[in-house]
Amino acid sequence: MIQRMDSNNRMSQIVVYNGVVYLAGQVDETDKGGPIKEQTANVLKQIDELLAKAGTDKTQLLSATIYLTDIKTFGEMNEAWQAWVSPQGLPTRATVEVGALAAPQYGVEIVATAAVKG
Repeated sequence: MIQRMDSNNRMSQIVVYNGVVYLAGQVDETDKGGPIKEQTANVLKQIDELLAKAGTDKTQLLSATIYLTDIKTFGEMNEAWQAWVSPQGLPTRATVEVGALAAPQYGVEIVATAAVKG
C-alpha cells in the first residue's frame, strides 16, 4: 500500500512505500534568501520533521541529493550537513550545481529517502 502525506493538488511531501520514505525536495521557507549555511540548517530541520511524521529519523537515511545554485557555497552547505547528519545513518549523497531553483531566493534544495524505522 502506498501512503501519501502532506499532499496538495500537485504533489505529496512524503510518500511511504514498501518500507521506504520518499521526501519531496525541501527548500528553506523560513529564511528566504539567507546565507546557505542557515538555509541548509533550516531545510535539514524540515527533513527531521517530515521523517518523524513518517515514523522514522535521520539515522535511517538511505540517500540524499543536494542541489546548490552556486557550487562555491558547497563548504557552507557542508558545514550545516556535517553538524546534522548522524554517524550511524550516513546516506549515499550527491551534490550538484543547478542554474536555478523554484524561486530566486532559494540557494539549496535537498531530496532525501529513508527506511521506515523498525
